[in-house]
Amino acid sequence: MSLFPVFLKLEGRPCLVVGAGEVGESKVAGLLAAQARVRVVAPEATATLQEWALAGRVDWAAREFEPADLEGAALVVVATSSPDLNARVFRLARERRVLCNVVDDPAHCDFYYPAIVRRGDLQIAISTGGRSPALAQRLRQELEEQFAPEYADWLEALGRARDELRARDDLDAETRRRLLHFLARPESFEEFRSGRPAEAHGGSAPGEEGPAGTAHPAAPRARRAPGKVYLVGAGPGDPDLLTVRAARRLRSADVVLHDDLVPRPVIELASPRARVMNVGKRCGRRRITQEEIHALMIGFARQGLTVVRLKGGDPLTFGRAGEEVRALRQAGVELEIVAGVTAASAAAAVAGISLTERRRASSVIFITGHHCAERSGRPRGSESGLAGGKLPPKATIVVYMPGDDLGPLAAELRAAGLLAETPCLMVSRLAAPDQQFRRTTLEGLGRAAPLPSPKLLIIGAVAGTADEGRAETEPEPELVTASAE
Repeated sequence: MSLFPVFLKLEGRPCLVVGAGEVGESKVAGLLAAQARVRVVAPEATATLQEWALAGRVDWAAREFEPADLEGAALVVVATSSPDLNARVFRLARERRVLCNVVDDPAHCDFYYPAIVRRGDLQIAISTGGRSPALAQRLRQELEEQFAPEYADWLEALGRARDELRARDDLDAETRRRLLHFLARPESFEEFRSGRPAEAHGGSAPGEEGPAGTAHPAAPRARRAPGKVYLVGAGPGDPDLLTVRAARRLRSADVVLHDDLVPRPVIELASPRARVMNVGKRCGRRRITQEEIHALMIGFARQGLTVVRLKGGDPLTFGRAGEEVRALRQAGVELEIVAGVTAASAAAAVAGISLTERRRASSVIFITGHHCAERSGRPRGSESGLAGGKLPPKATIVVYMPGDDLGPLAAELRAAGLLAETPCLMVSRLAAPDQQFRRTTLEGLGRAAPLPSPKLLIIGAVAGTADEGRAETEPEPELVTASAE
């Protein structure tokens, strides 16, 4: 069934409600909010409806329904406990071509009541075609959290700005359109809510030029704020694991500078007008230096653009965020960090394990085993930071970017105190359709067949509790070296 979504103007138009219980009362309230002229037909009515009738807000006929009640009605809502009466009113309304809704009876409805999010004149309606009102209510609750109450006042300010721009004869239609879209950006709402109106910053909106090609004076609320950089965590790869704030920043970005491992479905959430650039630095395939990335972020921000620096996982976990934060601060560029779901948490969730399960792990250690030996000249595993040290007992070790040659890393962990039989969980292409999980031991780690990148290692007693249905077991080597302990 295909529905035609529409918002009706009912101000001053006659509407009929048959039934005056609590449900009928709620339907009357909605019609009154739309400034309709409401007539109620029912032998009895709630106390509130009786008060509305005494105050003249509704016309209440305290009797049974009659076919003549439908005459002149723009629409009718039926909310009685009698299925026979409900069906009869619906049939008669159909004969008179009056739109009718029988509450909680989709078969006898010409229209459905959607779940509504109201923020002043902003109304967001959700309908499931009568299939699942419960789902519509849940989505309404989520949208109420997403759209703050301040949207009502912001919409009023947008309306005033629109009127001002339309009244100006020095703006062409395209410039006016660009300004209006600029004013409706999420950043503009954040400025409005924080009390920092855009006019305090000067400048002009994208594409806003006068007849001679110079910056055109904008309406007071249309002036552009200085550029800003957002360091945004893209999560482990599944777009569903993006935070709401990360998705908002992507949709509002002028420029997106993304790492190589950020998957296409996440990047495609960016605004179609955004300039998207891959600034990834994969081992052996350096496209760009870190200093060049700094220069791009600073340069775009100084042009007054909103820049999203999109990093896989969480930008604060092995994401070089510290270097980029320092560079931006030194350049005087405003920045915000948007945390993301890091790979360790996501892998544990999918594998069904707790990184800090009681009796098995009392601490979690994040290390990285990744670097390019051909560039650094250092032995494999020397970046883990464990050389010469001892690991605390009952620790879970998570190794980001472990690489393919895991023998040296396993030896380093053995030297740090781990036993040969310590469980290991290898995770490959987390949150992608072809993700893989493989269980082995520290002894078997060096002989394990390599898995596709990106990958992650979870080492410790908790790795042995991975969901059997998620992880296959790597065959143990034929000769297992005895533990030194």
